[in-house]
Amino acid sequence: MVSEIGNIAAGGAGVAAARPTAPAHASSQATGGSAIQIPDTPKVQAPKPVAIKFDASEVRQNLQEAVSMLNQQMSSTKRGLGFQMDEAVGGPVVTVRSAESGEVVRQIPNEVVVRVAHNIEKVKGLLFSAKA
Repeated sequence: MVSEIGNIAAGGAGVAAARPTAPAHASSQATGGSAIQIPDTPKVQAPKPVAIKFDASEVRQNLQEAVSMLNQQMSSTKRGLGFQMDEAVGGPVVTVRSAESGEVVRQIPNEVVVRVAHNIEKVKGLLFSAKA
C-alpha cells in the first residue's frame, strides 16, 4: 500500500492496481516455523447422555395429592373452589361454587368441553377395534 502511494506521488502512470496476495501454502509455512497446528482430535466433545426417569403413575399420584391438598385448603377457608382431575380432559377441572346456594358459578374448562371430551372417549372405543 505504501509503495502504491509512493508510485502515485512520484508521478507514476495512474493508480497502481492492487493485487491481492495469495496465502502461502501450509508446506511453505511449515518451513518458516509459523504454521498453525491443527489438532488431530477435536477439543469439543459431545455431552454424555443423561438417563431420564419418568414414572407416570408417580406423577399422577403426586398430582392427586396436590388436588386433595388444594381442596382441603379451600374447604378450610370456606371458599367455593373445587379441584378435580379428569382423565378424559387430560388435566384438572376447576369449579367455582356459590357459597350460599352451592350451585356452580363457573367451571374451567367449561362443562361443554368436559362433556365433549367424555363423549370422544366413548366414541374411541367404537371406532378402534383391538381385534383388527
